[in-house]
Amino acid sequence: MIARGSRHPNGTGTAGPCVRVVDTPLGAMRLQAEGGALTGAWFLDQRDCPAMPEPAAEASPSPDAGGRDSRSAEDAVLDQAVRELAEYFAGRLRAFSLPMAPQGTPFQRRVWDALRDLDFGVLESYGALAQRCATPAAVRAVAQAVGRNPISIFIPCHRVVGADSALTGFGGGLHRKQALLALEGHAYASPVRQARRAQQDPRQGSLWDSP
Repeated sequence: MIARGSRHPNGTGTAGPCVRVVDTPLGAMRLQAEGGALTGAWFLDQRDCPAMPEPAAEASPSPDAGGRDSRSAEDAVLDQAVRELAEYFAGRLRAFSLPMAPQGTPFQRRVWDALRDLDFGVLESYGALAQRCATPAAVRAVAQAVGRNPISIFIPCHRVVGADSALTGFGGGLHRKQALLALEGHAYASPVRQARRAQQDPRQGSLWDSP
């Protein structure tokens, strides 16, 4: 997996997120960290992917109150995100352990926290997710929150499907949702909204080409 250099909007990392672009088997992704946690992960062609910050002239990093490089926490998080993403795509990692801090409304964060409880290979319907969020009558609002998940893959919104196992939707594109679910043992014949799971295999696959 190839990671491109981090960008700090003002050259010092003291304002705004730290951003890095990483190439994956499913296309380039924009990873974003701020405050010592991962705050974003989008495919570059996603409609809601933020624009990349303009490159800034590098300046000497400013220390925080403890005398530490103010950029080090964000860069360390991005380093970990790149490593764990590569391990996941290679079929060697089933759970992410890096700190995450998605930014959204309290309701959205409650839904995203519930998504993080979905283990590798576990699928859940929007209705069941709404039940777990204690909002059984708000399935549509829960679905909208799922669609606004700002940390794709790490917060596994791709594990939410229709009640009949249909793919339904995914911000990164249904072809990617099909591939991610195949990696986790769920085969779908085609990347269309109505496609239903064809078979299940608990073994983890790999999205990297075989040598």
